Amino acid sequence: MTANRFATRLNSFASRPQAEWPELVGKPSMLQMAARAAKVAGLTDLDLNFPDHVGEKPAEIARKLGDLGLSINGFAMRYYSNPAFKLGAFTNPDPAVRREAIDLTKAGIDAAREAGANLMTLWLGQDGFDYAFQADYATLWQHEIDGIREVTAHDPDCQISLEYKPNEPRSYSLMPDAATTLLAIRDVGLANLGVTLDFAHVLYADEQPAFAAALVARHSKLLGVHLNDGYAKRDDGLMVGAVHTLQTVELLRQIRRDGYAGAIYFDTFPDMTGLDPVHECEVNIATVKRMLRVVDRLEKDNRLSTAIDGQDAVASQAIIQEAMLGPDS
Repeated sequence: MTANRFATRLNSFASRPQAEWPELVGKPSMLQMAARAAKVAGLTDLDLNFPDHVGEKPAEIARKLGDLGLSINGFAMRYYSNPAFKLGAFTNPDPAVRREAIDLTKAGIDAAREAGANLMTLWLGQDGFDYAFQADYATLWQHEIDGIREVTAHDPDCQISLEYKPNEPRSYSLMPDAATTLLAIRDVGLANLGVTLDFAHVLYADEQPAFAAALVARHSKLLGVHLNDGYAKRDDGLMVGAVHTLQTVELLRQIRRDGYAGAIYFDTFPDMTGLDPVHECEVNIATVKRMLRVVDRLEKDNRLSTAIDGQDAVASQAIIQEAMLGPDS
């Protein structure tokens, strides 16, 4: 894992806008938010939403971000441009709407490549259902697989990553968890397709994050890690380690052992309650660095591997609490 690459959600930097732009009328622009993000000590990358954050000249955007000292980690698709996408993007019952979603995604991939990035994240939150007897499930699944396959094949040199989520905005997402997402990747059958794990999504899919990461490493590849936290009821977007500290450390240990080489991306929501987004992001970075130092200590402690081999929960808890909090005297 590349510990010195940290990316973040750009829209977080619209939080408390009056503190940064006292004369601002309306919403800050993409470049205004990026300039604010560039103040974060230790931040190296941004992810851009497509088409929201991207104009007609992606290479020019990349150059301007570079002037701010930031790189582009990747793009993330957003399917809001057509209200019809609310009933599905790749799974919409109207073939013309499905074609529009696929073509929009291909344009996003092309824009990402023009900007010098080779990662496109697909969160297909609109693809699902809300009622019994609303849809034919086999047809929905086939439309989803066909759409993912077409956009993934569009540019084999661009990594396409599926970010799963149990629900929201749809009551049931077609890819709600790691196992179903891995089934979809198997059905698509293309080498440049993988998974993004969003910590809060994983929690409220009722999964243990490190176990989900291990499954992904075994059956596909991990292309993105979105860190945040929450109470496992919804996508809270809280700061890293605020609730599930042990699970976050275990996930970081797991992805390091599995050879994850991407950025750590902070998908947190300081804008929901008006937190200072610069300070919030800096604390997230510092938290992950501290956690990685804990992982370093654990990897050097032979007692932990012995405890895990024996599934000795009491011993493993004692060891990790000591590594995190220090000796008891």
